[in-house]
Amino acid sequence: MVAASLAAVEAALLALFGVAELVSLSGDRVAMGVTTTVFFLVYGAGLAFCAWRVTRLESWARAPLVLAQLIQLGVAWSFRGGSSTPVAVGLALVAVLVIAGIFHPASLDALREPGPDEPAR
Repeated sequence: MVAASLAAVEAALLALFGVAELVSLSGDRVAMGVTTTVFFLVYGAGLAFCAWRVTRLESWARAPLVLAQLIQLGVAWSFRGGSSTPVAVGLALVAVLVIAGIFHPASLDALREPGPDEPAR
């Protein structure tokens, strides 16, 4: 599933950002650096877990993935204009692709909970 793969890439990049933040800790901003590191590591791990669960056809994981993409669209909007426009375009493009993949009819069908008269997957 392309949407889950892109979300997994996002998760890896979030985790890398968390590690980069940890490596760049300085004495005058330890508390901010540690909390930022923890935030990005937990966010990345959560996103990776949801992407993995979507590939296992668990429908509950779809909602957190969509929410993360909506947040990413907001972040992309804040980067628009000036020299950060390519970042905004990249963030928005990935978010839209993941949302489109999650809401693609084939994905919706695969993630649909079976009815009472259908066999369980």
